[in-house]
Amino acid sequence: MECGMVGLPGVGKTTLLNALTGSRAAPSAALKPNVGVAKIPDPRLGLIASYIPTKKIVSATIQFVDIPGVPASSRPDAAKLNAFLAHVRQVDALVHVVKCFDDGSGAPDPTGDIDKMDTELVIADLQVAESALDKASRAARAGDADSKARAALLEKVLAILNEGKPIRSSSNWSDPEKAMLKSYGLVTAKPVLYVANVGEDQISVESSQVDVVRKHAQGTGGRSVVVCAKLEAELAELDEKDRDEMLGSMGLSEPAIGPLARAANSLLGLASFYTAGEKEVRSWPVRLGATAPQAAGSVHSDIERGFIRAECYNVDDLVKYKSEKAIREAGRLRSEGKNYQLRDGDVVHFLFNV
Repeated sequence: MECGMVGLPGVGKTTLLNALTGSRAAPSAALKPNVGVAKIPDPRLGLIASYIPTKKIVSATIQFVDIPGVPASSRPDAAKLNAFLAHVRQVDALVHVVKCFDDGSGAPDPTGDIDKMDTELVIADLQVAESALDKASRAARAGDADSKARAALLEKVLAILNEGKPIRSSSNWSDPEKAMLKSYGLVTAKPVLYVANVGEDQISVESSQVDVVRKHAQGTGGRSVVVCAKLEAELAELDEKDRDEMLGSMGLSEPAIGPLARAANSLLGLASFYTAGEKEVRSWPVRLGATAPQAAGSVHSDIERGFIRAECYNVDDLVKYKSEKAIREAGRLRSEGKNYQLRDGDVVHFLFNV
């Protein structure tokens, strides 16, 4: 999973990136992103390993791309715009960091900041859509059917963008249109997780700024989490014992990567399945509704290609019966075929032949 971090200057994007991923990046004014990878905490991994002895435990990861913004005050040239879009085209979702702390420069204005960031991204998409429509229209006049469909789609896109709205504000897209939209990498078509970056004195209290971010996310089909990037940066410097003590003193149960990753999974419609054996116990993200062969492809393309069946049980079965042998004897081990849709918490052994 890859998330592009966006936000106005000074909101704490890079601080949060470093805290979540252990990076040492500095804010960049150039159109070049900072990139970091964070392990996703998952208590079920340790639970599985307590019943199935293994050499290593491998967490799923989430990659964050700290993306410099495109100034809304002046339209960048094509080269700069393409450089910006190259960094966001492949991300699965946007993480919009919103300033909700008072740094002495004036009271935070989350409503205004969200509007400004949306304007930046709408302008970026406008330039891409206008250029793409011009190209598709020329090809459509020559009789190309695919270009006609693309031109019609881009006209709909431009109508939304010219109203100052993000593309995701409309849900009226057919499956072929969704595929075409994805091919253009339009930023405002991507789902958004809003991160309300608060001060240390706001962590355990409600604030009007956080309420603004939460309501905006709810009203636009996004998700939201509350994070103190400054605190997370301090936590990242501590060993596990001291980190747990500091979290407890602040009334928190875990670092921010936990709730942030869960919110991102919910936003993207992801679940987790597991593979377990003496070599490793590993977590794998999979889209809800993915079939067993598609999930197998997450592990290795050869397993998807030569898929025969999947032997599955739930983590809860392992807790109840204590071993895979006992699960099998209790008749709880399921043999699933190509049409089976993976469920969250499945532990899977894939049988394949290539």
